[in-house]
Amino acid sequence: MILSRLFRTTCPLASHQAWCRVLTVLALWAGFMVSAHAEGTATPIVPASLVASGFSEPPPGMPAPPEMAARGFILQDLGSQQTLAARQADVAVPPASLTKLMTAYLVCQAVASGKLTWETALPLSEQARRVAASSGARALADPGTRFTAAELLRAMVVLGANDAAVALAEGVAGSVDEFVARMNRQAQVFGLKATQFRNPDGQTVGGQSSTPRELAWIAVRLLTDHPEALAHYRLSSLTLGGVKRISNNLLLLRDPSVDGLQVAYTDRLGYAMAATSRRPASGVERRLVAVVVGTPSLQARATETQKLLNWGYSAFDVVRLYAAGQTVSTAPVWKGQSNTVALGRKQAILVAVPRGQASHIQTSLTRQDPLLAPLAQGQAVGILHIRLGTQPWQALPLQALQDVPTAGWLGRTWDAIRLGIQ
Repeated sequence: MILSRLFRTTCPLASHQAWCRVLTVLALWAGFMVSAHAEGTATPIVPASLVASGFSEPPPGMPAPPEMAARGFILQDLGSQQTLAARQADVAVPPASLTKLMTAYLVCQAVASGKLTWETALPLSEQARRVAASSGARALADPGTRFTAAELLRAMVVLGANDAAVALAEGVAGSVDEFVARMNRQAQVFGLKATQFRNPDGQTVGGQSSTPRELAWIAVRLLTDHPEALAHYRLSSLTLGGVKRISNNLLLLRDPSVDGLQVAYTDRLGYAMAATSRRPASGVERRLVAVVVGTPSLQARATETQKLLNWGYSAFDVVRLYAAGQTVSTAPVWKGQSNTVALGRKQAILVAVPRGQASHIQTSLTRQDPLLAPLAQGQAVGILHIRLGTQPWQALPLQALQDVPTAGWLGRTWDAIRLGIQ
């Protein structure tokens, strides 16, 4: 009885009821077979290494990084989404002032959403004064003094001002406790497993912890989601209240390609830095992010970080395989208004390889077939595998470059029959 009603509903012309019965039965059978096949063969589209941190790990054959006077470090290439070097990158460390990377992210997020403007005047609270005093740092001003959100962000990132971090937290979330809760929720959104925040300023307290890799990921997300933040980070000095103060980030004075991010120090962490640098190379612009922890001095922090960045530029050639939005492959689509979909990436596809080995690059593609509509633009539907000779080098998700809406009933039925027969 149910099938009979379905036949009538889908085929209003009585003279075609018999034909519709055949089509519908075949479609139901074929759809069952396709679903069973898909469930039995489905594999993750995005490689696990990319889900965890957004960057592929250094494969065998990657050049050895320089000797570093640091306990741990990580160097990542934003354009190619590759980790170029890492040592002790997953060992837990107190993040100290590198905590302020997440604080800056949430401030920029609040401005982008319209909850705050850069000209919003925020007061320094009594709690902000106490935080500054407990850290031994000079307070920006007396409690009650108001600064714009932009001034406070610059004070936090250029001078490392803890009271500025507290004032921003209170301005964004109403209280420090609520802001910290948002920091930890954002860490979960980023997929961070080892990061826990207890305050917005980075003073050492029990339970506040991260790793060089996860701190680097926060820096990467800040740069990619809120590139406007670099206008604040690239400042090597700041004048507030008529007093000029110099940043402790010595790399801003040494290397014109360095345009941020944050420096940090505690007894347990040593001297640490998250740094980013941008330089042209081989017709493309490269941006690197480095996190270095456990250096013995302020000078060594700058020297070792610069050494790592310089190596990242000099040891590799970067090759543009495809332009942003360029079609890498065209795949068949079933049950859609279009029979095919173009696969690619909205960003240019770049790969960093050891200098002089660009001619050995090879690529191949895998898909999770059959691709069934609807497909959304940007949906991951394949993987581009990059090899250097015979060595697997990198895997990047490929996305649908346009929407493919679901076809009408007849188109879906016909494709279901064809899939069931295959």
